[in-house]
Amino acid sequence: MEQQRVVLLRRSFLAGLGLAASGLALGLAGGAAEAAPAAPAGAPAEPGLRTGVFLHLAPDGTVSIVCHRSEMGQGIRSSLPVLIADELGADMARVKIVQADGDKVYGDQNTDGSRSVRNGYEPMRRVGATARAMLVAVAAKRWRVPAAECVAEQHAVHHARSKRSLDFRELVADAAKLPVPDEKTAPLRPVAELKRVGGLLPLLDAPAIVTGQAQFGADVRLPGMLTAVIARPPVVGGKVVRYDGARALAVPGVKKLVDLPGPKGGAVGFQPLGGVAVVADSTWAAMRGRAALHIAWDHGANAAYDSASYREALLSAVRAPGKVVRKVGDVDAAFKAAARTIEAEYYVPHLAHAAMEPPSAVARVDAKGCEVWAPTQNPQAARAEVARALGLDQANVTVHVTFLGGGFGRKSKPDYCAEAALLARAMGAPVRVQWTREDDVQSGYFHTVSAQQLRAGLDAAGKVTAWQHRTAFPPIPSTFDARAKTPSEGELGQGVLDLALSAPNVRVEACDAPAHVRIGWLRSVCNIFHAFAVQSFIDEIAHARQADPREVLLEVLGPARKATPDELGVAKVPNYGAPIEQHPVDVGRLRRVIERVTEISGWEAARKAGRAVGLAAHRSFLTYVAVVAAVSRDALGKVKVDEVWLVADAGTVINLDRARSQMEGAVVFGMSVALHGAITVKGGAVEQTNFRDYPVVRSTEVPRRIHVEIVKSDAPPGGIGEPGVPPVAPAIANAVFALTKTRARELPLRRLGL
Repeated sequence: MEQQRVVLLRRSFLAGLGLAASGLALGLAGGAAEAAPAAPAGAPAEPGLRTGVFLHLAPDGTVSIVCHRSEMGQGIRSSLPVLIADELGADMARVKIVQADGDKVYGDQNTDGSRSVRNGYEPMRRVGATARAMLVAVAAKRWRVPAAECVAEQHAVHHARSKRSLDFRELVADAAKLPVPDEKTAPLRPVAELKRVGGLLPLLDAPAIVTGQAQFGADVRLPGMLTAVIARPPVVGGKVVRYDGARALAVPGVKKLVDLPGPKGGAVGFQPLGGVAVVADSTWAAMRGRAALHIAWDHGANAAYDSASYREALLSAVRAPGKVVRKVGDVDAAFKAAARTIEAEYYVPHLAHAAMEPPSAVARVDAKGCEVWAPTQNPQAARAEVARALGLDQANVTVHVTFLGGGFGRKSKPDYCAEAALLARAMGAPVRVQWTREDDVQSGYFHTVSAQQLRAGLDAAGKVTAWQHRTAFPPIPSTFDARAKTPSEGELGQGVLDLALSAPNVRVEACDAPAHVRIGWLRSVCNIFHAFAVQSFIDEIAHARQADPREVLLEVLGPARKATPDELGVAKVPNYGAPIEQHPVDVGRLRRVIERVTEISGWEAARKAGRAVGLAAHRSFLTYVAVVAAVSRDALGKVKVDEVWLVADAGTVINLDRARSQMEGAVVFGMSVALHGAITVKGGAVEQTNFRDYPVVRSTEVPRRIHVEIVKSDAPPGGIGEPGVPPVAPAIANAVFALTKTRARELPLRRLGL
């Protein structure tokens, strides 16, 4: 592939849009149908052509492309801008990538839900196509030829018949005089002409990352900046009774102690937990000062929360009828007529995000407002929460996005940004709030705990004629509404409402479960436990029938088809916010990734040779993924994962290299969930503290080979960052059963002695 040179801007320190020259600017609000306003609030009124917020063509021909999503290792800054550049016909050597601040003019900036590419694919292309149409129009007029005869590529407009070319810089001034066409009227190139899209694109930020020039949240330094760590309530809703301020202030370097208020109202939302902040001239001094506080807490109503007893409460909930959320046929009659009934219960504990970079934020407050630098997945939410905490209008809050050292959903919740803003105001100086690893593990937003019960009725031939699935977990809406205790439609749409089944009688029930910690989304969200239960249960059916799990899985899914809401027994499929007509529940695509992954893994030969392999497949975020895992025992007798095969059909893929990397990372992430992940609570407080008791997969545990195959497809883009995770844990658990004949119905496997 041709080497490409790109000038990168790490942070948007310049006012407003951060574009240093006048010229042509185009853009759509991400995912929105209408054009975005001309520029972010506060942007200078520059001469030249400005019609939007994403693309700026300067008089010297330099193209500045704004990335409005956050870079956290997934390569979004190397993907979305390429769509614009390819449609425009730009030379990447003359392209700058500018990181957007938090601003509503960009549309949705929340980098989660695996939505960046699937929601931005067409809008970003139209940004480039609109600019291209304007440049072509100018060139065609000069040459007095039809615009249809002109082609824009390699930063110039060409007319093949007359062998003439004009560089973009020669066209900008006249393009400024043209009316900007409606974005929807600009014709898109044929996909085959997108020369970079779908290939192995370079990671544009790699040089800055490997040389240490990339700026992450904790790298930000401002003149006069202080550092704070916070002693937060160990139990959600807890309050400070007393603390030893004198001892903390006696620590060299400690400047001040600041009492922070806890959440107001019944729900915590994105509000800080409160507590006592120790502000110092260094992180070490702040940490030593915090250790000297010796705080006495009133733990409040959640002090009774205990993981062991709550586990039993969840299991009791799924042993009783819940709210019917999906119904096909007559399940009760089918069970009565069944020749055999199989039943199993599954349990998955709380999980922590445990990104390599704990949360941090720097804030500066003055008479003009507040400025924040943070590794945030959702700069607009950060802007709103900081404004709320300080009592400011959002127009007076600026949020700059740094690189993120991992996010996994934690950093879309901006409580740490509000903490920094409150402390900066209290100190009259810039303040960096730094969370430690212990803070992150003990005081974050946790992936919810869940219990599920599945029952299947089989006829005399072993086919499933009845299927009942009950699920109970504290829902994410409980973080925003303290009364919420029933799973939401969107959460149920992650693996139960959208699960295609061949069984003619299906019933899904949602059971209530109150929350006692902050519940938040984590990479692949409810798909983690729904896939674990469903794919483990289908494997159980196969072994009960003494049949090949692959054949039973395909049989349970049924023939290739697009499952309608009527067939699924629901009024509508939540479908991750996408139109069901554009992204149907396509059983054929799921079957094909199953067939392909078992082919490349040598499934049949491996089983005949006695190799312990397990299979699982799942549709999530509009992408279809199947996984085969092979396991064995190590020298100490512990289960180890030897090899993993993953096949994904994500529709149209922009950046093949990043897609593969995300799937490889999903395998490792899913292994951490399967082998180690467990947050437990006693007396309302999290028991784990750091990687020593909340481990993630180490390099010695990673399989010797991870094979990833991305299906070539012209279907609309699906998600990439999250869909690889859900099938990993059940594939490993099913392989463990093949090896040990021990059925793991709860995670993590290491806690079961495996």
